[in-house]
Amino acid sequence: MRKTVCDYVDRQDAVYRQIALDIHAHPEVSNYEFYACERLSRQLEAEGFSVTVDVAGHRTGFIGTYKAAKPGPVLVFLAEYDALAGLGHGCGHNLFGATSLLAAAALRQVIDEAGGEVRVYGTPGEEGGENGSAKGSFVREGFLKDVDAALCVHPGDKNVATTTTLACAPVDIEFWGKPSHAAAAPEKGINALDALILTYNGINALRQHVTDDVRIHGIITHGGDAPNIVPEYAAAKFFFRAASAPTLDNVYRRIEKIVEGAAEMTGAKGRMQPYQNRVENTILTPSFDAVYGRELALLGHTMKTPEAKDSIGSSDVGNISQVVPTIQPTICITDAPTPWHTEESKAASRSEKGLASISLGAKALALTALDLIQDPGLLAAIKAEHAAAVAAQSA
Repeated sequence: MRKTVCDYVDRQDAVYRQIALDIHAHPEVSNYEFYACERLSRQLEAEGFSVTVDVAGHRTGFIGTYKAAKPGPVLVFLAEYDALAGLGHGCGHNLFGATSLLAAAALRQVIDEAGGEVRVYGTPGEEGGENGSAKGSFVREGFLKDVDAALCVHPGDKNVATTTTLACAPVDIEFWGKPSHAAAAPEKGINALDALILTYNGINALRQHVTDDVRIHGIITHGGDAPNIVPEYAAAKFFFRAASAPTLDNVYRRIEKIVEGAAEMTGAKGRMQPYQNRVENTILTPSFDAVYGRELALLGHTMKTPEAKDSIGSSDVGNISQVVPTIQPTICITDAPTPWHTEESKAASRSEKGLASISLGAKALALTALDLIQDPGLLAAIKAEHAAAVAAQSA
């Protein structure tokens, strides 16, 4: 079965390289990944999967399934394919989606013999934006309830095991006041911008009294229409981040109080609410990564242990990891240290090394999944380790 998996990846390598290049040439932001969704979902159908598009409240989301008659675990390969606004595929999601599909297609070649069910979840908008961070929707809508484990690899500048990521709450903060002539009758106005600035300064004061893992950053998106009119509306967008869900919950509640206080001080009406799915922190399951690392080594490559600098930012793979064992190691697509979301990373995502990562990642993922199917004790141990890690974050 291992040979069947690897041989299939080799035969299909050129097909999936072309898919990755096509998606790279048609960059689309969250909720608008129409080309990528069509390209990937039609390929899944050609591979013998049953496919449903427009799922979990995301019009460019999809699910592909293939279930063997022989019982076994349900394993999901996660696919991303959104691009960055103004830059394109500077995070390598054109490779990400192609790799996950090829891994699933290769596993399908042996799933009837091995047993179980293989799925691909096409999850739009990992970068955020309109109706972004779709993995949270997949969890909320129950698509992970019968899943045993989830797998994916993310392009990077080295091979590194799954890293921790920060939970992130993207919010809109808005205030509504009362307009008036700022010189002739300022006493008749209620200044929404004042309320927002008080909130901004209150958040800055809070920074002294949070743990080191907390990150808070935002912008004012509307501050009024004219200097001689008391601003009747003001708005800002913020990200609140923390290393764990309980810490983020605490920060969120404290900033809600700041918004309420600013409204009381000015007489404006205030509101803070999410503008897209909350992103959760990633729960690590080291024994699961170890399986992937062994398979990668058998394919002639080594995987490094994450360093502190590798654990920054946020990813909605964290939402999946909160409910099932999940791995998202990085796979090297460039020989030089490369910051992501840059022109350099965009070029790496269509380079020869980037395209070669598709077959390597697909083999390592598919063989890791096959290991879980063939060794129920291993899968049970991974699930137990994951459950303990989830419980520990709230202890």
